Amino acid sequence: MGLVAALLEILQRPTFGEVILELGMFMAPIWIAVLIGVLVGWSWKPKWANLAIDSVPTTHVPALQNLSFGFSTLKLQVPSWIKETHSPPSISSSTSSSLQLEAEKSVVTDADLRYLDGLVEEQDGGPAWIQMMDRSTPNMSYQAWRRDPETGPPQYRSRTVYEDATPEMLRDFFWDDEFRLKWDDMLIHAETLEECPTTGTMVVQWVRKFPFFCSDREYIIGRRIWESGRTYYCVTKGVPCSSVPRRNKPRHVDLYYSSWFIRTAGSKRDGRMTACEVLLFHYEDMGIPWEIAKLGVRQGMWGAVRKIDPGLRAYQKHRASGDPISRCAFMAQINTKVDIENLRSMGSETNLSEIEPEDSPEKPAGRNIPRFLIVGGAIALACSLDRGLLTKAVIFGVARRFAGIGKRL
Repeated sequence: MGLVAALLEILQRPTFGEVILELGMFMAPIWIAVLIGVLVGWSWKPKWANLAIDSVPTTHVPALQNLSFGFSTLKLQVPSWIKETHSPPSISSSTSSSLQLEAEKSVVTDADLRYLDGLVEEQDGGPAWIQMMDRSTPNMSYQAWRRDPETGPPQYRSRTVYEDATPEMLRDFFWDDEFRLKWDDMLIHAETLEECPTTGTMVVQWVRKFPFFCSDREYIIGRRIWESGRTYYCVTKGVPCSSVPRRNKPRHVDLYYSSWFIRTAGSKRDGRMTACEVLLFHYEDMGIPWEIAKLGVRQGMWGAVRKIDPGLRAYQKHRASGDPISRCAFMAQINTKVDIENLRSMGSETNLSEIEPEDSPEKPAGRNIPRFLIVGGAIALACSLDRGLLTKAVIFGVARRFAGIGKRL
């Protein structure tokens, strides 16, 4: 009723010019809100972001991905790379050799093992971890932490203990892309590009499904496993690959790190060593503001984690059935044996704070989004999506959290 009364008051102005002027002043805030909403939506996935990423040299490996620890490797002789029997459609035979040369130079090295060990021992020189979650089910317990480095995206650490599982089963389970497609509904494509039958190192291509407002993401991942007794260090990280052409869709993710530390653990039921502990360290630059990504991770973390345990139990049954294992699971069983204590004694610790990625901004993108843009965008979104109070309340609630995000996240 207030809106109708205001319109009637404007129409009763004595001159036509005054009516036009008042209508313009009345509509201006609405159009500004719509424009701000469009700008905010565009800023989530701008076209120039793809161009900016494409302009980064593919030979550059971010510091957080491929740390230089000032440490000479164990000088393990890495054999020549053997091509997989099936080549990816995007790689021609004339360019396959260049990919092999890139893989031979530095796919996953002993420096990556030392970096993962530093994370496990909490001696990597990074900021302190802040606990986010502590949940459990009858078959698993889960804890998660987050930290925000001075440069680069947020980093996550989790500890999961799976009942009635062995380290070898978890190692194969996380490596088995063929079976992962059955339980991980975010993974829509997985393909092996390169493999080394001596070290077990692999280069794989993943395409993961993202929410409706983002395009799918492509990952070129180098991975390798080290074994120390029945303890496994499983490193996966994004690697450059100039032979795989970049496309606008799916959008390529350059900065990616996700690695596991797997070992036996005491069961919470009776204390016997029948459980398995998995420490996961993960970070990636998905190409969206990091504060928005943090909120999404926090809201969806437990739901995603709960899907892993049913997948693991199905995998245990699959392996118990005697069916042939996949090629990825076979490669997971080719490990580089290492004496971790020897490895630690052969080099000095490196402080991550002394290493800054060249292509990371000084402050996380999205932390400086002005409040009026967020609130204005929420107004436009609420007015255009739905007239119901529930939808508006949710949208304004999220906008209010983003408006104060610098203080709380």
